[in-house]
Amino acid sequence: MMSESTAVDMPESSSVSKGKAPLIAAPMNKKGGYKKGVAIFDFILRLAAIVTALAAAASMGTSDETLPFFTQFFQFFVIAMAIVAGYLVLSLPFSIVAIVRPHAAGPRLLLLILDTLSSLNVVELTSNIYLAHNGNASANWLAICQQFGDFCQKVSGSVVASFITVVILVFLVVLSALALGRH
Repeated sequence: MMSESTAVDMPESSSVSKGKAPLIAAPMNKKGGYKKGVAIFDFILRLAAIVTALAAAASMGTSDETLPFFTQFFQFFVIAMAIVAGYLVLSLPFSIVAIVRPHAAGPRLLLLILDTLSSLNVVELTSNIYLAHNGNASANWLAICQQFGDFCQKVSGSVVASFITVVILVFLVVLSALALGRH
């Protein structure tokens, strides 16, 4: 890229003409613009995923009901969603590296792999909670909501928050794959 040179008239402070001072413009680097924007959006989505994962865990963890068969599974759900939220917090520095160095493929590839594993984990957890929440008439599984009314409201909030987490994680995977594909 060619740099431009421009002359600027300087005010004269004495009777002697000082002339014109050359001003050299720095070339604009537009190569990292798209990838930097993607990396910033990635960081914002990670913050949103942290909030939704913690909301899902907190919603399930603060329920007062204990269920005879599902108590251990719901405890596992709370722990697993907290682990996903912890992973997302630990992934923030790598996301910042992707902002600072938008052309670095290593951090983005690492995030792509770990986001894929996290999204699979959350999909599995969410589908199990959804199945327990709504039941399955074909398999003669009764929904929890038919047996425990108050608990159903908390589980509903947790299912919605975990579905939102899944959507955000899948979007992060697609975003990282597109950014790597244009590398």
